Amino acid sequence: MFTGIVDAVGRIEAVKQNNGAELRIKARYRGVKKGESIAVNGACLTVERVLKGGFTVHAVATTLGRTLIGEWQTGRAVNLERAVRAGDRLGGHFVQGHVDGVGTVEGVADAGDALLVDIRVPREVEETTVLHGAITVDGVSLTVNTLPRSGVVQVSLVPFTRAQTTLGKLTKGDRVHVEADVLGKYVRQLCRSQP
Repeated sequence: MFTGIVDAVGRIEAVKQNNGAELRIKARYRGVKKGESIAVNGACLTVERVLKGGFTVHAVATTLGRTLIGEWQTGRAVNLERAVRAGDRLGGHFVQGHVDGVGTVEGVADAGDALLVDIRVPREVEETTVLHGAITVDGVSLTVNTLPRSGVVQVSLVPFTRAQTTLGKLTKGDRVHVEADVLGKYVRQLCRSQP
């Protein structure tokens, strides 16, 4: 479980394709343990090896089919978050690290001190997204600013988020991991199961 509050930006140092993808990630973390869960651009991955100044994770074929990880190259910056511990502050929202799909940036516009980003999201994400609700984009907990048109979610990036995550560099056409709010997913399923 995560909160969507990114605590580091890491860098992909190596990618090895072999029945999935093994990623070597450079990160400024201390005390990382083998078996620990770390969200990498919103995808919950398990640390396989701890290295000096980083760690390795393995993304299985199922994960590659739902994410952009299979396209990642050496040098790519990634948002990182270590799993929440009991007693930690929940500064964002409940994030599972289960990427629901890939969204596409349709527009980016400056709005004074904020950056407005319109993202076309998969239908299953649209169905559970509400105005001023939560959505996770590349592992970052964000508030839905508006729903400008069918299938599109707009988020507003404050200066801190732009500076401390990879989202400040988004441009039209970029693809991102999106995870719908888990509460919305449960409500949708409950409604579907009613006779």
